Parts: sequence; structure tokens; C-alpha cells
Amino acid sequence: MIYNKTYFMIGIGGIGMSAIALHLIENGASVWGYDKVKSPITLMLSDVGVYIIYEPIIKALPEEVKQKNVEIIYTAAILKRNPLWQFFDLQGNKMYKRAAFLGKICSNKKTFAIAGTHGKTTTAAILTHLFTTDNRAFTAFVGGIVKEYNSNYISTGIDFYVVEADEYDRSFLQLFPTHAAITTMDADHMEIYDSLEGIEKGFTAFAKQVKNTLLVSYGLPLSNLTYGFEVNASYNIPSFKPYNEGYLFDVVTPEGEEKALYFNQIGKHNLANALCAISLAHLEGVSFESIRKGLASFPGIERRMNQYQLDDLLLIDDYAHHPVELKAVLKTIKSTYPKRKNGIVFQPHLFSRTRDFMSDFANVLSEFDEVILLDIYPARELPIEGVTSANLLNLISNPNKKRVKKADLFSAIEESKTDLLVMAGAGDIGLEIQKFLMQLNPES
Repeated sequence: MIYNKTYFMIGIGGIGMSAIALHLIENGASVWGYDKVKSPITLMLSDVGVYIIYEPIIKALPEEVKQKNVEIIYTAAILKRNPLWQFFDLQGNKMYKRAAFLGKICSNKKTFAIAGTHGKTTTAAILTHLFTTDNRAFTAFVGGIVKEYNSNYISTGIDFYVVEADEYDRSFLQLFPTHAAITTMDADHMEIYDSLEGIEKGFTAFAKQVKNTLLVSYGLPLSNLTYGFEVNASYNIPSFKPYNEGYLFDVVTPEGEEKALYFNQIGKHNLANALCAISLAHLEGVSFESIRKGLASFPGIERRMNQYQLDDLLLIDDYAHHPVELKAVLKTIKSTYPKRKNGIVFQPHLFSRTRDFMSDFANVLSEFDEVILLDIYPARELPIEGVTSANLLNLISNPNKKRVKKADLFSAIEESKTDLLVMAGAGDIGLEIQKFLMQLNPES
């Protein structure tokens, strides 16, 4: 990999794109970019020297990046009708999708890749923290901002890489990792895969590209090293119990049993992610003494079950955007806070996902005590006829429901009769939450 080049990144503010930008800058490359809106990520990139434009027009491009020798990296969310994409493509610049460029970075290097329709980011972040705690020299590209590190890019050396293997657009097929894990294989991205069988074929193809060690969640239709709860898996948690806003648990490994580990995050799904990370770290030779320290000190990830106590209201911010993820969040809050009246503010993400899982979304949302629904966040998509938040609201059986515009969200929260409110979605609801918190405490 040669870094003494100039790169222009289309969609640089994305969580995966920005991590690559930071890696390139750290290694001496010149990095420029475009994104649709300013965000905390683009502002952070500007602070480290990236010049970013916010209009997709040729005249906004600095002369330095109009040259044919500039290499282009673009997110899969960028449509080919984007004028910048068209300009560079017509000019004949080298152009890489983000996933292909990540594969280029990791080529011929020891790489731990985390795949799965859910749990990738949390697992990758926990594994990153375990390796950091054990003083390993590595570089991680994480799909979320890891707290205390305050970054989605953590680099202590280049002995090996930790990456997320994204199934969207079959991106993970650009990776040939030495080590990998598959956490889940639920139906999603039906515009790409058509069916659950299509998803499973995609993950099976990825599994065949893993060079050395493959670890999978117990029960998935792949035969390899496994991990799970109360099952005959290679790595098994035979017992666990809630403790101090986390869990105390035992782990059975191929070498024996480790007693009374403590993980400091709530949610059985998060404990499953921790077990996956524990397994990979142990396979890499990290001692359980070090693993114990890492689990107890894991700082968490922004927008993954983040809790804010606001007088009598407990606000929980989570990235959940799939019915299975919402179900896991609901299960967690009911088991952790059984006496609280719960509610959810949900921003559906993508018209296609809302269409494909409309009934599933309605069913799980109906199980909350109160539902506040925002309009669908379109991301990379154009509207689909008949796919609206209003139609989703009609399918929710719980009568304690309403749809609000973002401009009226704060008022709706203040009028809520709940004492625990989850704010969930993968769109810009995270920015709305930060606005709400700033409004309550402008000095923070």
C-alpha cells in the first residue's frame, strides 16, 4: 500500500469513509473530500487538515483535486448520477468503492473481520478494546465512535487490522481476512439479496474467503468454531446474571472454564457480542487476565444503549434500525428496568427496509408502552409509493401512538407519559438527541 498520493473521498463523512480518511492522513497521504452536510465527523476531519466541500458541483472542487492522478474513494451510498462521481469517472481517475479500498489496505496483512447483520460494530469495538488493553500493536476501523477513544479509528501499530465486514452491497466480498467472525445472518438489504436464502449465500461466500480462523454464532448454517449461550459451542457461556449495570458470567473455552467475568454493558445481545470478541482475543493468545480487565473497562460506543438520566426520565439512545435489533432493545429494557413505563421514539431508516419489514416493525413497536414515530430517513434512497411512517403507524396495534415531525420532537418527548424512553434509528435521530440534551443542559 502506497500512501504518498492525493485522495478525494466522496461521502467522506460516513463512519466507514472517515476511518479510512484518518488512516490515510496518519500515513502521510493528502486527503480531500465531499459530503452532503456538516457533521461532528466532518468537523473533526477538518480539524486534522481535510478540506471538505459540501456542494456536489465541479466548480466547488479545488484545482489540486481536479487532476487525473488523484485517486477517488466513494461510499456505496453515492449514486452514480452524482456530478462529482461523473466528473472523475469521465476523466479517467482511479476510482475505488470504500469496501474495495479497505480490502486494498488489508491485503496480505493479518486481519480480523467482523461480519453479521447485527452486532458488527459492538463486537469490533470490544475486540479493539481487548487488544488495546493487552498492548497489541494494531489498527482498527470501527463502525461507530468508541467512547474515551473518541474515534472510529484506533491505531497503536500495524501488526494486524480489525475491520467490519459489511454485507450491504456485498461489500464483505472485497475482504480476504485471516480471521473472521459471523455474529448473525438475518434477512436485511432485500434490495440486494432478495431473500434470507440470498443473505445466507452471501455470508457463505464470505466465509469461504477467510484464510485461517472462522468463528460463528452457534446455530448458524456454517460449520466452524462456534460461540453461544448454554449450548455445546467451542466458546460457551453456561451461566450469567445481571450485576452492576452489566453481567457476571462464566465462560467455557476449548481449554477449560473461566469463572466470574464481569462485562459492564446491559443487554444479552451485547453479552453475545462480548463473547464473540472474547473468543477471537483468546484465539489470538490474549490472556484471560487481560480479557477480564478489558471487559470491565470497556467504555462503550456512541449510540449503542447510551443512557442519560434526565430528572425522572431515563433516555436511552440506540442505533437499532431493524426489527430484530428493536426486539433486543425492548427485551433489554424490560429485563433491566421492569418497573418503568417504557416508550420509543423511532426513526425508520430506508424506504426499502421499511417496506420489506413493515409488519415486523409494527409488531415489535406495538410491544412498547408508547410509540412516537418520525418520518422515514431516506439515506441513499428515493421515496417508494405507499411506504410511509403514516402507513406504519396505522399497523401499530398499541393505541398509545403518534407520528411527529422532527420540529415537534422535543415537545412530544416532554409530553410523554413514560419514565424510560428509547430513541432509536440509524438516520439523523442521533443529532436530534444531542440537540435535545444540549437544550436541557446548554453548558455541557
